[in-house]
Amino acid sequence: MLYFGEQPYSEALLLVIETGNTNTSFAIFQGSKCLDVQKVSSLSLSSYDCIRNYLERIITKYPALCDAAMCCVVPSLGHTIIDSLHHHLIGQVVMVTASMRLPFTLHYDIPDSFGADRIALCALSYSLYPEKAVIALDIGTAITVDVLDSSGNYLGGLIMPGLDLMAKSLHEHTAQLPLVTLELPERLLGYSTVEGIRNGIIHGCVSSIEGIVAKIKCRMHEEYGESEIRVLATGGSAQRIAGMLDCAPVIDEHAVLKGTRYLFELNSHFQV
Repeated sequence: MLYFGEQPYSEALLLVIETGNTNTSFAIFQGSKCLDVQKVSSLSLSSYDCIRNYLERIITKYPALCDAAMCCVVPSLGHTIIDSLHHHLIGQVVMVTASMRLPFTLHYDIPDSFGADRIALCALSYSLYPEKAVIALDIGTAITVDVLDSSGNYLGGLIMPGLDLMAKSLHEHTAQLPLVTLELPERLLGYSTVEGIRNGIIHGCVSSIEGIVAKIKCRMHEEYGESEIRVLATGGSAQRIAGMLDCAPVIDEHAVLKGTRYLFELNSHFQV
């Protein structure tokens, strides 16, 4: 029941925060519509005062804001942001965890160790393709691969280092290899050390993802009878390599934010 002057849930403003190892995104949703997204370095939110000042600027711009949902993979930063949200907002503050109501069935040995970003991405995958199998890719600081069958059962996943992490590791664990920027290569083989590193990382990552997706599709078809399998990709490096992937994933750079918003909707006490 709504009282005079109240807005239905679908019209209320919601602050959604995705805190990653590299960047933190702040998004304003009205229902399922994303009105605004701002991205900052997670390192720039180094103190309670930094977080407070950033939130106060958002609230000044959107004074009707009451509720927030957060997806965090950096616990130390997440706790500080949650404290600040409780201080500044009068509504609900929901954090994505494996113990909340999920639209898919999570089969995982230690559910609490399943990353919040992976939970949000799987939730969105089920929301977008409720009767289809989905391979969900997050190509960011780390690359994660998570798989749902057409009934919404979680079938397992994979984790491997992301592009920038590969480049940093090569530089830090060798005596002479430089740290390179990762523009898309113009050819397969490199003619310098820098080009060799860049080409090796980019083409190696693309081949790994393609090979993994192909093996997963084959296994899902043979063992689970899945014939229609969607591939959804997000993450900071997804756009960078999307055109090189033969599996042609649907790219959504805000997939984790959207999945977090959807989980807030499922777990909100104020649904109408």
